[in-house]
Amino acid sequence: MTPSPSPSTPSHSVAVTLLPIMAAVLAGFVVIGAALPVLPLHVSHNLGFGSVVVGVVAGAQFAASLISRVWSGSYSDVNGGKRAVLIGLATAAVAGLFYLLSVAAEGSPALSVSILVVGRAVLGGAESFIITGGVAWGLALVDSGHSGKVIAWVGTAMFAALAFSGPFGTILFTSCGFVAIGLLTALLPLVVLVSLLRTPGPRRRVRQRKSNLRAVIGTVWLPGLGAALASIGYGSILAFSSLLYADNRWQPVWLGFTAFGAALIAARMICGHLPDRYGGAKIALLFVLVQSAGLLVMGLAGTSVLASSGAALAGFGYSLVYPGLGVEAVGTTSPENRGLAMGIYTAFLDIAMAIGSPTLGWIADRNGLNAVFIVSAAITLSTTAVAFRLLRREREIQ
Repeated sequence: MTPSPSPSTPSHSVAVTLLPIMAAVLAGFVVIGAALPVLPLHVSHNLGFGSVVVGVVAGAQFAASLISRVWSGSYSDVNGGKRAVLIGLATAAVAGLFYLLSVAAEGSPALSVSILVVGRAVLGGAESFIITGGVAWGLALVDSGHSGKVIAWVGTAMFAALAFSGPFGTILFTSCGFVAIGLLTALLPLVVLVSLLRTPGPRRRVRQRKSNLRAVIGTVWLPGLGAALASIGYGSILAFSSLLYADNRWQPVWLGFTAFGAALIAARMICGHLPDRYGGAKIALLFVLVQSAGLLVMGLAGTSVLASSGAALAGFGYSLVYPGLGVEAVGTTSPENRGLAMGIYTAFLDIAMAIGSPTLGWIADRNGLNAVFIVSAAITLSTTAVAFRLLRREREIQ
């Protein structure tokens, strides 16, 4: 691989520039991650509902995120990513108020769970504005040669928040109940919002009246498809690694996801510049091979050490697949449409998670948990075909 010319902006300057954005993403995903492990307990134990209602409550956020992706991207392009992030943080705080209102209505379980569903949907819209606006804000603040670094580092804040907030949310819920989750959701985003008010935002771009949605979709769909296929592997670890450990009586059951997350964060800190330097498609092609190998190791593992090593390998690989393909998604998109492009690109991850998790669950029921990771490895490996097609498209353009 021949490295491309070095971007003009120093790497440390990019890191300093992105810190406020990463703080906003960290806050947004802390409140999201804190609720994830305790929502089933709250809905089933405190409100007395079954698995179907638990699924509706949990899924409301992801459905709202998917629906609002294009809206948040378009808003970021027209009004600036900073304003989108601020709206996302304020909306997340409103979701916290719905959580608290739901707790106050626990005497009427049907009313309480209905309010909770509304709160989850509001939080889903907030998440879309925070992550899409954050990436759009970062892309507007640095030169185009650092696009991959922006996507990688903003995503690192998201993964770090999810890794930390799950245990933290469980402690809060065990100590103080769901009201503590509501207070955290209502207050933390507001604290970060106030701290960002004086942070400089990029100059606002005014888009043409004619919608560019069709053109952006035409540019983004291929790297988005590759990201969706690779994200099946991430979803398998998120949803089934703890079950694999529990089924084999490996302790602690969270070790697989922790190994995945730690390797991902380390890889992005060390290698986050590679997509910008060598090209997103090339790096995605190499790293997805590592991710697939890690998933295969997990599927064939007979010990906790081997399974954890596979999870770490998968995390290291996935670390640069998503930002690498993200560089391809925004690289041929005009600057005034980058927010929309990232919104559509991120929507592919939502779709992959929505379809992939139930499908992998069906596979687990019929063939066992090990089969989940073997099948995920095969699906993830198919991302190589997308990467090759992107490389061929680059050669055709040149």
